[in-house]
Amino acid sequence: MAEAYIVAAVRTAGGRRGGKLAGWHPVDLAAQVLDTLIDLSGVDPAMVDDVIMGCVSQVGEQSTNVARNAVLASRLPESVPGTSVDRQCGSSQQALHFAAQAVMSGTMDCVIAAGVESMTRVPMFTPSALPQKNGMGFYMSPQIRTRYPDIGEFSQFTGAEMMAKKYGLSKDALDQYALDSHRRATIATREGLFKDEILPVEVRLADGTKSGEMHVSDEGVRFDATIEGIQSVKPLQEGGIITAANASQICDGATGVMVVNEKALKSMGIAPMARIHHLSMIGHDPVIMLEAPIPATQLALKRAGLTIDDIDLFEVNEAFASVPLAWLQATGADPSRLNVHGGAIALGHPLGASGTKLMTTLLYALKRRSKRFGLQTMCEGGGMANVAIIERL
Repeated sequence: MAEAYIVAAVRTAGGRRGGKLAGWHPVDLAAQVLDTLIDLSGVDPAMVDDVIMGCVSQVGEQSTNVARNAVLASRLPESVPGTSVDRQCGSSQQALHFAAQAVMSGTMDCVIAAGVESMTRVPMFTPSALPQKNGMGFYMSPQIRTRYPDIGEFSQFTGAEMMAKKYGLSKDALDQYALDSHRRATIATREGLFKDEILPVEVRLADGTKSGEMHVSDEGVRFDATIEGIQSVKPLQEGGIITAANASQICDGATGVMVVNEKALKSMGIAPMARIHHLSMIGHDPVIMLEAPIPATQLALKRAGLTIDDIDLFEVNEAFASVPLAWLQATGADPSRLNVHGGAIALGHPLGASGTKLMTTLLYALKRRSKRFGLQTMCEGGGMANVAIIERL
């Protein structure tokens, strides 16, 4: 079977809700990423076989196949198709998996895996908030309710609390992790460590104002974060320890990577950034929901013939601080190798765009540190997790 290589990767800097990306239609923001991937790789746009784009809230401006709409808003020719993927928070990581599988199979040679989410313009939970009538319109079907009779609704917030309790994590531990995320992101931002991976885009405010200012830094980083400030934020649930301060930030953004096989490398004359060493995913308990990255990582390492110590850098999505902390505890990974430039608590979590966002950051972090193996995983709604292991070249 052919190998899969990543030849280009880019992301926008994260925008806060109502912030510097609020005036961008998500389709046009995603199109900026597609155009930049073409520029970075030097690939003939007509040679792109497909665009696979992750997006969670596929309604409104993100409906009607946001991937195809992004292609039509970009410089890619009409001959390039596009399809949209929803694997919840892992949507664009799944787009990467699909892209890699396509080029490895030889059915395609060059595929863009991308993601977009405007959480300002299409708020979280919008798809599930559609009108319900006479017991109809709710995703929890009668058969699901029969299988899970004590669960009114699957909740990531409840899952985060369950994770903290199961792994004996205190609020102090979660708050300290959140502070560390902001500190790592602060250092990375101030030292320009994100510069190569960020696509500058014009600031467009919610009222459509074009300021002429370029958005080049993640808007959610709190450079003056203190433990006292983080500890002062009230829990999201009564009696809980999960707060808005130790959870990921609502975020607008678009990201993408270009994936090719060896045939394309030779014919297009391009150099790879990394080889995709392993891909896998699992389904897990949908009630605790967020625990899946732990068994998924263990399974991936076993299948890849690697140990946790063989991996140089990890990106584990900081949906809630309890997730990476539990993951560290269960896997025995070196904390100094985890989310080395901060994570979603500081940088934001643009839902369907986060998979390729984390991969982009991982690629450039490996390059900067001259390291070899990187592993990315993230928890996903419904109790799932993807794992990708890459080898920097």
